[in-house]
Amino acid sequence: MMEKENIMQTNKMYWDTNADAWFGTTALPNYGVRFVTEDDLHLFGDVSGKKILEICCGSGHSLKYHADRNAAELWGVDISDKQIDNAKAYLKENGYGAKFICSPMEADLEIPTDYFDFVYSIYGIGWTTDLDGTFAKIASYLKKDGVFIFSWHHTLNYCVGWSNTLRQNVAENERLLFSKSYFDESYFAMPVDGSEIILCNRKISTYVNALAKAGFCIEQMVEQTDHETMESLDDESAKTQKAKMLPISVCFKARKL
Repeated sequence: MMEKENIMQTNKMYWDTNADAWFGTTALPNYGVRFVTEDDLHLFGDVSGKKILEICCGSGHSLKYHADRNAAELWGVDISDKQIDNAKAYLKENGYGAKFICSPMEADLEIPTDYFDFVYSIYGIGWTTDLDGTFAKIASYLKKDGVFIFSWHHTLNYCVGWSNTLRQNVAENERLLFSKSYFDESYFAMPVDGSEIILCNRKISTYVNALAKAGFCIEQMVEQTDHETMESLDDESAKTQKAKMLPISVCFKARKL
């Protein structure tokens, strides 16, 4: 198995180099690409007066979303110095501020315990190299009955793809093939933007069991493609067709017991 430090350093280098290219993408109210939004789900509800921590805060757009809705206190954690710089600048431009920590989410951080009403992560939690440890830390940051919300790639998204041969025949577009085992949770390097990232593809049960181990009760799990995609007649888009047949993203809402 790859060394955790090597994985984190590789991923940090990617985000430090490419943060600007992802500025403002996959942020609230969006939970993922071709996925239902917070406007549909209302997982957070009224956040006015609430203390909120974002794990993998990226460019700060989700923090601004909560600031616009009168959250009382905002914190953000990200492994990338460049992401933190972008988030600070973006919030300042919009008249807001937050407390930022540049660090891996797996580290022992100077974050108050039993303090936050919400901890959340939009397409960030899957970068952790220690799921159990990260969930345990998140639980410690939350007040009793505090809420943890996170979204990530659905496991099937990385397991299933179009066959190049089948894709040449429009009449057979309804067919998808398993390209890797659903049970394979080993780490893999993936080339992106002339660089590479290192990820693993965890089973849904791995997330469920890690939440339970950390003392969370799952209130909602969502794996629903958005209405616009489901009603689309764009048969030429492989991504759209795939999203009509299986979930591209998944989102959990869990409460600390």
